[in-house]
Amino acid sequence: MATTNSLHHHHHSSSYTHHRHNLHSQSHFGPTSLSLKQPTSAATFSLICSASSSSSAAAVSAVSTTNASATTAETATKFDVLENHLVNQNFRQADEETRRLLIQIAGEAAVKRGYVFFSEVKTISTEDLQAIDNLWTKYSDGRFGYSVQRKIWLKVKKDFTRFFVKVEWMKLLDTEVVQYNYRAFPDEFKWELNDETPLGHLPLTNALRGTQLLKCVLSHPAFATADDNSGETEEELNRGVAVAKEQTGVGADKRVFKTNYSF
Repeated sequence: MATTNSLHHHHHSSSYTHHRHNLHSQSHFGPTSLSLKQPTSAATFSLICSASSSSSAAAVSAVSTTNASATTAETATKFDVLENHLVNQNFRQADEETRRLLIQIAGEAAVKRGYVFFSEVKTISTEDLQAIDNLWTKYSDGRFGYSVQRKIWLKVKKDFTRFFVKVEWMKLLDTEVVQYNYRAFPDEFKWELNDETPLGHLPLTNALRGTQLLKCVLSHPAFATADDNSGETEEELNRGVAVAKEQTGVGADKRVFKTNYSF
């Protein structure tokens, strides 16, 4: 089944038919970025200006310590806002913050343009992506996160249309033929964690410019595991067909997937 570009573009409108699959609007990737300043201290300055060799050595040590502290502080605070939203189960806000973070960690060019090119994903550090993913999985009891989405994506053999159905970014229409359409952002997405919330439903990824961005995120080494070769079994495939027949009374050969991934 061929899938075409564009997963979601939220904020276009919440129209059900015209707004089909863009699972985030252009605001999905906001241009906001953190501004981190290198801390300095009078002690460091004094040590650097010292004329003695021992003081010079101490200055080097002090500067190194300051730089290390700054890096630690940056790592500690970069994801604090995201964690705060997730701790409080504010998943809508956490989703927005995740988009902002992706732009920030993708580099200056992404920040200036306000969104991430799929080719920039490979430059994002494993540590940063894992930090974001770990927060999502931790505060959702393992139900949300990129690593969760990756497992589902691999299970359906990287078929994005079936992936969208699995994570319920698409929904079954009440028609004679089995048809799936894309949920309207934000009202038709699920922002609460409960027994009915599908695995991998969040965070959303902007696919306004195609599914390449989502593909690159899910393919990033940060989420690689030993069981990456697992796919959906024949039994599971047949079960999916049976569900479609039961819901509509028609065969799977009549299933229709909308391939225009724009809302």
